[in-house]
Amino acid sequence: MPRTVRIASVNVNGIRAAARKGMHGWLETAGVDILTLQEVRAEASDLAAALPGWHIVNDEALAKGRAGVAIAAREPLDVWRIELGDDTLDSKGRWVEADVEVEGETLTVVSAYVFTGEAGTEKQDAKYAFLDAMEERMPHLGDLALITGDLNVGHRELDIRNWKGNVKKAGFLPRERAYFDRFTAPAGETVTSVDGETGRGLGWVDVGRSFAGEIDGPYTWWSNRGKAFDNDTGWRIDYHLATAELATRATDYHVVRAPSWDTRWSDHAPVVADYTLGG
Repeated sequence: MPRTVRIASVNVNGIRAAARKGMHGWLETAGVDILTLQEVRAEASDLAAALPGWHIVNDEALAKGRAGVAIAAREPLDVWRIELGDDTLDSKGRWVEADVEVEGETLTVVSAYVFTGEAGTEKQDAKYAFLDAMEERMPHLGDLALITGDLNVGHRELDIRNWKGNVKKAGFLPRERAYFDRFTAPAGETVTSVDGETGRGLGWVDVGRSFAGEIDGPYTWWSNRGKAFDNDTGWRIDYHLATAELATRATDYHVVRAPSWDTRWSDHAPVVADYTLGG
């Protein structure tokens, strides 16, 4: 029998802080089957305490209080991996993937937290190295695969309210956006990216943009400066990137924007989508 699986992704900006500020109130009514988390900033024991009853796999950053990714599910996650790229790549606390068996089908889910970067610095070089490794890994994840998380790139002008003021800043640099041009171009097709370079499309689908259409946003992150949240001056940098086959199974997508600034439990909003599997 076909089954609907609800998958939510959110950068929690610290799992312990999110739990204190009200994450559980949302989670209790959200109907989530699989929850992917970024910027956990905690150890496995903290995750277990914050999410009692969930089955959790995670990858911690080497530095305490930094980064950290996890996948939590209502059912056991028996097969999971944290390897991305070779030994020269700094990916600790930034990539975890798990295989989930649903009605006879294997779904691979990834929680990813891409570097923020900083134009013209070594931090930006590290971000490009991570995106290179992602691009290399994506074709090997299987026909039913989903990359979720805070990918720290606004792909198109629709994805950043103040895009004109950010064209030379990390998060909206042409080279960064070019990766997403290739990620989402038809598989095997030669694509000229926004940076002018050519490459091969990977055939993945940006589920959020597919559902929202050609509109501004919907944004998933707002700066804490000024009135960014109140004015909806945001960035859409949290994604569900699905393989072409899985994208055909997507039946719903929405961003859970808090009703007001003071009711937020993270500076990011959960991104939620439903997928039909099995049968």
